[in-house]
Amino acid sequence: MSVPLLDVLVVSVALFSLGLCGALLRRNAITIFLSIELMLNAANLAIVGFGEKVGGYAGQTVVFFAIVVAAAEAAVGLAIFVAVFRHHETIDVNKTNLLKW
Repeated sequence: MSVPLLDVLVVSVALFSLGLCGALLRRNAITIFLSIELMLNAANLAIVGFGEKVGGYAGQTVVFFAIVVAAAEAAVGLAIFVAVFRHHETIDVNKTNLLKW
């Protein structure tokens, strides 16, 4: 059973839009982080859709590496959030200004 590419792209755009809204409108760093992950998964879904259309395993291979990089990024990001929370006792992005001089 094959899912039409248009349906895959519609779901991908919807997921990406939700992730973008979450990343731009939220102040909690974990929520922003999860929204970015949602956008990454939307891109992965589009890549798999196009890969299915073209044929072969190229799309699935690219998505596999993207998921591996995302898992590593999640581990580093959560460690940073724990460190920021220990230092400031909040992860509100408006209250933490570590990168400002």
